[in-house]
Amino acid sequence: QVQLVESGGGLVQVGDSLRLSCAISGRTSSEFRMAWFRRAPGKEREFVAGRRWSGTGTYYADSLKGRFTISRDNANNMLYLQIDLLRLEDTAVYYCAADPRYAGTWHNENEYTYWGQGTQVTVSS
Repeated sequence: QVQLVESGGGLVQVGDSLRLSCAISGRTSSEFRMAWFRRAPGKEREFVAGRRWSGTGTYYADSLKGRFTISRDNANNMLYLQIDLLRLEDTAVYYCAADPRYAGTWHNENEYTYWGQGTQVTVSS
């Protein structure tokens, strides 16, 4: 079993930056795929960014490239999502997710086995 706990959300203003954290515990491996998703009010959950627990490749939703950066700290079992120049439309619950398989479709939420409870990000003007 793998447990994921997000933190770092809150109320911010347009133009601010924010770093979300995901603490990972349990049995993981270098093959795990890790990702951030978000669900905005009234919308379906969408893929934001992903990377494998090992390696250097990162993957982003085409519509969100440029302001989001996914990173990890393997030594401390942490996954991060840096969000810069926050916009009103970034208001959402942000989720950390993990898939034990090395290969898959990054944006397909059904492929992820483990999920955190989410952290709320609210952007105000």
